Amino acid sequence: MNDTCTYLIRLHGHVAEDDINAMSPLQITLERAEPAATLFSVRTDQSGLIGLLRHLHGLGLILLSVTCER
Repeated sequence: MNDTCTYLIRLHGHVAEDDINAMSPLQITLERAEPAATLFSVRTDQSGLIGLLRHLHGLGLILLSVTCER
């Protein structure tokens, strides 16, 4: 059983990929950047996602949505 999937994470505002990846537990990929929101993707399991969300929260970023795409 493969428990990994690609998660799309939307954050409030414009966020630079390098800023998040500098100290992130997972490598994320910028999908789309707009002034109001930035969309990233990451391929991981659920425990990796939880660690990443904690990291983003620690950076003070505002989470708008998380979607799993298998």
